[in-house]
Amino acid sequence: MSRIFIIFLTVCAIFTACPVWAASEGALKLRSLNDLSEFTPPEAFVNGNFVADESDPHYVFGKIKDFWKARSCPAGWFIENGEKSRIKSQQNLSGPLEYTLYLEEDCPGKVTYYVFIDHSRSNSAQWMEWRKLFHKSKAEEEYGATGSLLERSAAKGFPVDAELRFIEVGGDLISKKPENFLIDDLKMTPIYDLRKVENTDR
Repeated sequence: MSRIFIIFLTVCAIFTACPVWAASEGALKLRSLNDLSEFTPPEAFVNGNFVADESDPHYVFGKIKDFWKARSCPAGWFIENGEKSRIKSQQNLSGPLEYTLYLEEDCPGKVTYYVFIDHSRSNSAQWMEWRKLFHKSKAEEEYGATGSLLERSAAKGFPVDAELRFIEVGGDLISKKPENFLIDDLKMTPIYDLRKVENTDR
């Protein structure tokens, strides 16, 4: 075995045994309080676009993986253990499935959770079907207009597979709407205007 190869294996072993990023005390505490465990999201989710308002979105933002990579501090995906069990029990069933995922950004002195809903397993009709499960007869009234906007967006080449529903900082929900937080605080530029029905690059 060559000397270079031995050195390479030694370096790999060091980095495997000693991760570059260790979770902060604050992050570990919040994971315990929220009963979270690490999770690998499906490719359809991380490669999908997202909106940042549940019932009245104005914009489509880019791919979730780009948002994830743009975080300035160590960031990883987590899921509530109850949700993980529910997904496992329904993985062989047909029909829509939505669940909550937490993108944890662990900065010094501040842990932020971007709380997403993954609906990459639901087409536009199933998206509404899922809402009817929880909102019954009020679903069409409350979400019908949004469903039409998302259908039109998909037809224009901007499908949506997820929604950023909440942002938590230090365990507390921020009061600003996630859509406004992304634009005002994180200076993000949406890729599509749902109301104007056009690409925002124009």
